[in-house]
Amino acid sequence: MASNTIYLTESGYQKLKEELDHMRSVERPAISAMIAEARDKGDLSENAEYDAAREAQGMLEMRIAKLEDTIANARIIDESKIDTSKVQILNKVTLKNHNTGKTVEYTLVSEKEANLKEGKLAISTPIAKALLGKKKGERVDVTVPAGVIHFEILDISI
Repeated sequence: MASNTIYLTESGYQKLKEELDHMRSVERPAISAMIAEARDKGDLSENAEYDAAREAQGMLEMRIAKLEDTIANARIIDESKIDTSKVQILNKVTLKNHNTGKTVEYTLVSEKEANLKEGKLAISTPIAKALLGKKKGERVDVTVPAGVIHFEILDISI
């Protein structure tokens, strides 16, 4: 697997570890039990249950391997050392959308932690890319599929 460094918060890292533990301790044994049960039903060459259980096992092992790779390449960001003089990952940015007149607030996070409902914007999105390195008071024009959005950075915090 590719070894790209992934920056996470402590809580994001713990969430991934819990997900991995759940896959290993709950999902993996459940699939093993399904395979054993299907194997007990006889001829494996025409056993759809066995084939489905083996495929589910393959998919789970792939997800486990991907998560292990993510965790191995994760770097936890020390939130106490985050600079708020310019926009960077883990900053909470308050923006005024000049197209709509509304104020929005986003926290820039890694792709693994992104959740727009919680205001967590992936660092790889067009808006986040346009904001990186900008300072409070600057205006930023972001080209998105719907057109151009004009933002003003009102605040940068942690």
